[in-house]
Amino acid sequence: MLARAISQYQQRVDEQIKSIIDSQATTDLKLQSAMKHGALIGGKRIRPFLVYAIGDMLNVAPEKLDACAAAIECVHAYSLIHDDLPAMDDDALRRGQPTVHIAFDEATAILAGDALQALAFESICEPIDGITPSQNLAMVRALAKASGYSGMCGGQAMDLNATNKQIDLATLTQLHKLKTGALIRCAVELPMIAAAISIEEQNLLMDFADAIGLAFQVQDDVLDIIASTEELGKPQGSDCDSNKSTYPRLLGLEGAQATAQSLIDDALSALTKLPYNSQLIAEFARFIIERRV
Repeated sequence: MLARAISQYQQRVDEQIKSIIDSQATTDLKLQSAMKHGALIGGKRIRPFLVYAIGDMLNVAPEKLDACAAAIECVHAYSLIHDDLPAMDDDALRRGQPTVHIAFDEATAILAGDALQALAFESICEPIDGITPSQNLAMVRALAKASGYSGMCGGQAMDLNATNKQIDLATLTQLHKLKTGALIRCAVELPMIAAAISIEEQNLLMDFADAIGLAFQVQDDVLDIIASTEELGKPQGSDCDSNKSTYPRLLGLEGAQATAQSLIDDALSALTKLPYNSQLIAEFARFIIERRV
């Protein structure tokens, strides 16, 4: 059930992103190609999956969430394009393909990331049938907060500052709550805004989102050690080679794996308190620490 749902939502959001990029007036074909390369070269589309799957659980039609799913994936894609640049992580492979600055050039990669970020907000700002203007504004605000200084960008800055340094577990946790967790939290928050659920249910879903967001990053750290380059789609051991602070480095491999399992247990506990059919979401939570990519 999970594999089918991931594939279904992956195809849906890819069609949305391709349509949005293709609908732009032709200014520079090279830049447009770079945007597609960065946004459409693969990946399981975890964040769009959460937008759609949480929406389905809360009885929100997927048509109301297409713009949100495309927007959050465009932000994620832009972040990866910039993350791969020589000034950041200096990676040549992403999802088994040349990174954008390798396939094109650095200047084009920077512009492709910038353009995808802008496109995300252009998409999510469009009026949506069945979504009120106040809900729409709340969605825009949620995505902006998750993307910027208070979210992903702030976490990325902390990550860069932590390279070649020893940081404690609390700092590492805060770093990844922002760098990775903020967009995953936003992916849960967007359909929640559309559904207009109770405060109690919002809090439970945010507890779930925080737990899986951190578990996702812990598992990424684990996979950097135990998975192959072919499985990862990027060089195996790149975090170790870059002397980055990771959960296995602080806790050991078994300690990191135990932390990921504990976080998933917390996420599943939050789901059991919700009055919805959360079977698919629970299956996804378990998948986070079972995945090899």
